[in-house]
Amino acid sequence: MAVEHLSASASPEKIAEILDRDACCVIDSVAPAEQMDRVRDELHPWFEKVPMGRDEFSGRATQRVGGLIARSQTARELVEHPVVLGAVGKALAHATNFQLHLTQTIAIGPGEPAQSVHRDQWAFDFFPFPQSYPVQCNTLWAMTDFREENGATRVIPGSHRLEDRLQFKEEDTEPAEMSKGSVLLYTGGLYHGGGANRSTETRVGINITYAVAWLRQEENQYLSVPREIAKELPESLLRLMGYAQGAYALGYIDDTRDPIEAVRPELSRTRDGFGEVGDLDEVRDRLRREGSDFEVD
Repeated sequence: MAVEHLSASASPEKIAEILDRDACCVIDSVAPAEQMDRVRDELHPWFEKVPMGRDEFSGRATQRVGGLIARSQTARELVEHPVVLGAVGKALAHATNFQLHLTQTIAIGPGEPAQSVHRDQWAFDFFPFPQSYPVQCNTLWAMTDFREENGATRVIPGSHRLEDRLQFKEEDTEPAEMSKGSVLLYTGGLYHGGGANRSTETRVGINITYAVAWLRQEENQYLSVPREIAKELPESLLRLMGYAQGAYALGYIDDTRDPIEAVRPELSRTRDGFGEVGDLDEVRDRLRREGSDFEVD
C-alpha cells in the first residue's frame, strides 16, 4: 500500500481520518523551502559538533541534533504549525491534553544502511498500548527531498493494527517519498524505519513528535530549553512544551499551582487549587460524554 499524499489545505479531520486508517500520510508543500533552509542554517553550528550515531539503530553515518526550541527560532514555528497542531489535536483527541514529546533533526549520510523496522511508542518501556488508543503523533519535515535512493523513511501503512513486537525487513516497507517542505505524519504504532541512503547526498529531516500529556516526554524539554530562553517564549509554546497540566491533578507544582508559574508567573491560570485542566466538573462531563459510568469523587 502506497503512502497517501494530501494537500496543505486538507482539514484536520481528513488528516486524522487517514492517520486512523493508515497510521501515516504525507502533507505536501506545507512549508516553503526557504524556511527549511533557515532551520538548517541555525543548526549548522550544532551539526559541526555532534558525532555520528553510536550504534546501528541510531546510525553510524547519521547525525542527530536535538533541543531545537533552544537552538532554532525557525524550528519553533514548525513545532506550532497550525496544520500539524490541528491534525494532532484530532488524532489525540481522546486524551485531555497533548504535549511536545521530542524535537530532533536527523541527517542520514551516504552509505547508511536501512534502520531496523520499529514502533516509536516502544520508547515507553515497550508497554503494549491498546490499538484503539494512539499515544503519540509524529512529524518528519523534509529539509531535503526524500527519495528512496537517499534514505526516505520506510513505512508499512496500516501496521498500527498489527500485533506488537513483530519483525519486518526493508522489502516489507514502502518509501515515504516527499519534496522539501513537505511533512510526513505518523502515529506511534506505525512500523517504520529510516531508509538506506544509497546516494552521494545527505538526507535531512526534522522529527517533531507530540504525545498524550500524561506520558513522560522522550526529550526533557525543561532541561533542553534553558530557563533564560523559556522565560522569553510565548505562552502557547511553553504550554505545549509541558508547562501545563497533563490531565486532572497531573503536572502541577508545589501547592497545586499552574506549572507555567515556574517561568512566567503572570500567565498563571491557577484556580480553585488546580490549573487550566483542573476543573473536576469538566472531568465528570467529559467522562459522561464518552459514555463512561466511572464516577470521580
